[in-house]
Amino acid sequence: MAGLIPKSFIHDLIERADVVELVDSRVPLKKAGRNYQACCPFHNEKSPSFTVAPDKQFYHCFGCGEHGNALDFLMKFDGLEFPEAVEELAHMLGLEVPRETSSNPAADARKRAQESSDYEQMELAAKFFAHQLRQHSNSTRVIEYLKGRGLSGEIVKQFQIGYAPDGWDSLLSSLGKDQRSKDQLVDLKLVNRNDQGRYYDFFRDRVMFPIRDRRGRVVGFGGRILEGDGPKYLNSPETRIFHKGRELYGFYEARQANRELQQVVIVEGYMDVVALAQAGISYAVASLGTATTTEQLQMLFRATRKVVCCYDGDRAGRDAAWRALENALPLLNDGIELSFLFLPDGEDPDTLVRKEGASAFTERLNQAQSFTDYFFAHLTETIDVQSDAGKSLLLKQAKPLIERVASEFYRDTLMERLARLLRRETSQLASQIKAPTAAKAPQDGLKMTPMRRAIGLLVQHPYLGQEIPLHHELRGLKQPGIELLLKLHEQTQAQALTSAQLLELWRGEPEEKALRQLARWQHHLETDRVNQEFFDIFAYFIDQFVEQRANELLEKERTAPLNRTEKQEYLTLLQYLKDREKR
Repeated sequence: MAGLIPKSFIHDLIERADVVELVDSRVPLKKAGRNYQACCPFHNEKSPSFTVAPDKQFYHCFGCGEHGNALDFLMKFDGLEFPEAVEELAHMLGLEVPRETSSNPAADARKRAQESSDYEQMELAAKFFAHQLRQHSNSTRVIEYLKGRGLSGEIVKQFQIGYAPDGWDSLLSSLGKDQRSKDQLVDLKLVNRNDQGRYYDFFRDRVMFPIRDRRGRVVGFGGRILEGDGPKYLNSPETRIFHKGRELYGFYEARQANRELQQVVIVEGYMDVVALAQAGISYAVASLGTATTTEQLQMLFRATRKVVCCYDGDRAGRDAAWRALENALPLLNDGIELSFLFLPDGEDPDTLVRKEGASAFTERLNQAQSFTDYFFAHLTETIDVQSDAGKSLLLKQAKPLIERVASEFYRDTLMERLARLLRRETSQLASQIKAPTAAKAPQDGLKMTPMRRAIGLLVQHPYLGQEIPLHHELRGLKQPGIELLLKLHEQTQAQALTSAQLLELWRGEPEEKALRQLARWQHHLETDRVNQEFFDIFAYFIDQFVEQRANELLEKERTAPLNRTEKQEYLTLLQYLKDREKR
């Protein structure tokens, strides 16, 4: 949707939202002192380490490190992008999301109206196809086909499976009421127009599978041929609302069927997803005719910690699996599990789950090949690792891949396995394989300097900003982080903020990651000691600035006499330092 969401609205949204109420609606919470607790929804644990603080309007897991405000929770738990999370939270609170106008507000308004109309038209198309499945003269043949694939009426209704009639312009006649709507159907790739200007339906005589985005809006279709010539599956081409690399068939339905997605299995076809859901395996998704993309994997890793890539065992399936692994490398953070399952020749999830049943198929998923095992099984498939040339080639191929892995644990695991295959020590490989620049030392390894402590205390207890007057002169202090501290001080003194609101002001800024890290820092201070600790650090910075400024003036006097103002300043600084010695 065109137009940025005003930051003032996001600020008010965070202020109105109750993170405890939001989290509790998805993960039941129990009172624990001043806070609330639950077992973390983002990783498996038996004892609760997930805490929600009503005073900070912030959640934090001491086990896996996940943290954030109400918007972060919606993004992580519901798998939404930031604008979608704002829309969802606003909807929950009964608010309309405003948009900042651009230099061309009329164009923005037209774009919003067009987008709304597009989604409405796609939903009407889905309803048209579903109606044809029940009412068309060919419906008996199509329904018998679906029954033959083991599908019930309930599962057909759940996925809104339909039928595109075999006529040239059935959909066009129903939805193309005027020239404008005909052009829109062409733009949405539901209708084609030939060189002679004749319109005809894009999908004909096919079983139709609506593709929904994360918010449940129909954005495209997949059509399976019933008989005759043509591709087995025909997918909607890309349009202004459909980008196949960003969507996953069945993802919306999986979220609807599971309050918490413990795992997701990626399969290759629409019918695979539906057949698994029919068998009770309601957590399958399918990429749309391409290898699983980085954007699709990002969407999955926001929703679950465990992803199984399930592909046919033929060469095409193994190539698709390897491309998925390559796309996943920069996303593999600690706590994420990625594994691979290759099915027997001639089988796919649809045929296999009907033949073996859900329990046997689930057991196959549980025995899937680990990320590390598949990584080296693929690389060594055509390499003789017993020869020096083979070892050299393996190192050459593995090196750039390992360097892309985000997780320090996975990177170390791959290094250890590679060292064993090469018959080297891990330390010998360390100098040749570098960690990605985005990989940082864990938070517990941070050296908590006075500056980091001050910023961390201010982020976690924003009221402190109103306890101390602003000291603009500290901008002259030659200390890394002073500009950030003073900006935070200005923000927290200007208005009363929660930690959630303060961090929201920094979303998308270069400092956001560091601030979120410091928001998780455990300062182990009693409540009555927090204020004094912050005051003491601020006093330390003032002392540092006074000493620095006095030395600057003293150094200047060695080359040229100080003017009257500078002399007075120097005497004042000396007096401050003398008084400090007496304290």
